[in-house]
Amino acid sequence: MENNNITLAQAQKEVDDWIKKYGVRYFNELTNMAILTEEVGEVAKIIARKYGEQSFKESDKQKDLGDELADVLWVLICIANQTGIDLTEQFKKNIEKKTARDNERHINNNKLKA
Repeated sequence: MENNNITLAQAQKEVDDWIKKYGVRYFNELTNMAILTEEVGEVAKIIARKYGEQSFKESDKQKDLGDELADVLWVLICIANQTGIDLTEQFKKNIEKKTARDNERHINNNKLKA
């Protein structure tokens, strides 16, 4: 990957190419869901220790939040690829949905005002 700026479509293709070259095949959807849950748990563990009240275990001090978030993204892309989801299209639709539904909700939420 030469360019640091990558679109969702490029990321989906990059993951698919990698799977075809090195991964033999995609894990099935249930396996990928379990892996996704595991990776999100690793993100939660770092957040709980870095921003929450838990302390780091010696074995967890070198964990990298960015790397763990990238692992989550990787598995999400795998699931999208194997189920035929175009993440670019779905992301655009999701933004439109959130904008229509929440365009005043957060602005009018007194809990969010400083």
